[in-house]
Amino acid sequence: MTAHLCAIICSEGKCTIMNNQAYVYKRTLIVVVIAQLFGGAGLAAGLTVGALLAQSMVQGEALAGLPVALITLGSALAAFLIGRMSQRLGRRVGLSLGFLAGFVGAIGILVAAVLHSIWLLWMMLFLYGAGTASNLQARYAGTDLATEKQRATAVSIALVSTTFGAVLGPNLVDVMGDFAASVGIPPLAGPFILAALAYGLAGLTLFIFLRPDPFLLAQSLLDSKEQKNAAYEAKPMQKGVVVGAMVMILTQIIMVAIMTMTPVHMEHHGHSLREIGLVISIHVGAMYLPSLFTGILVDRLGRTVMVVSSAITLLGAGLLAAFTLQTRYLD
Repeated sequence: MTAHLCAIICSEGKCTIMNNQAYVYKRTLIVVVIAQLFGGAGLAAGLTVGALLAQSMVQGEALAGLPVALITLGSALAAFLIGRMSQRLGRRVGLSLGFLAGFVGAIGILVAAVLHSIWLLWMMLFLYGAGTASNLQARYAGTDLATEKQRATAVSIALVSTTFGAVLGPNLVDVMGDFAASVGIPPLAGPFILAALAYGLAGLTLFIFLRPDPFLLAQSLLDSKEQKNAAYEAKPMQKGVVVGAMVMILTQIIMVAIMTMTPVHMEHHGHSLREIGLVISIHVGAMYLPSLFTGILVDRLGRTVMVVSSAITLLGAGLLAAFTLQTRYLD
């Protein structure tokens, strides 16, 4: 398999595995970047108006936070299934099917909005979460063939590319709302038209162009005895996975809680969909744009230093927001 995939041939007629790995790594990263551009638009467009759509359908705010909760739960389950499928069949199949499920979920949300079926909306939001899971996991496809010193940077490049789609998506909610109204769909469901298109294009991009599959190729390279030994010695790093997961869970809880209620809070104060989309796009841009630098810093300074730095940054941001609001209300 490796011999078939080699791109550079030595004068002796043998494959130069490292050169081939570097070639496929760069090609894979380009495909991942393109898919992330589409996936980011689908992710952000839906999250921007999910709470508002639910609020309008149930005529109240009690369930406004449920859409993001369902998307998150669906994403968690899909992440497990996509991971298992990718382990057996490769990234190409697993990620493409995840985006396909997200596409179906977005279409289902449109149908639920037209029929004004709240139960169908809940089910389709759960399915829509599969697109979120694929979008999050796709960035790691770029690390399969990366060297140890390239992994964090590869993830950063994918994250930065997500920014462009994720910033564009919320800024189109007003336009998509007008388009939806013109074809008989509730305006708040309009962004899910964009989400369906974006997830569909992301899935097609990976299914067509993610060849050779980076995960399967990386597995084939483990035929080398030295690489087998390296993989075996890396198993104690599982403790780091637990720590990393806990960091992500805590930061995700904080981010999702604030991001979910921001559109509802802004609507109470009379802001338009365009203004809400702008705020969400700024938020998403601030999430992803610095990742290019943080990835490089992780490769150079280490993961522990950056985790501590991120905790200090989050704490500072939270305190700043809290005291700013307090000062405003006192005035």
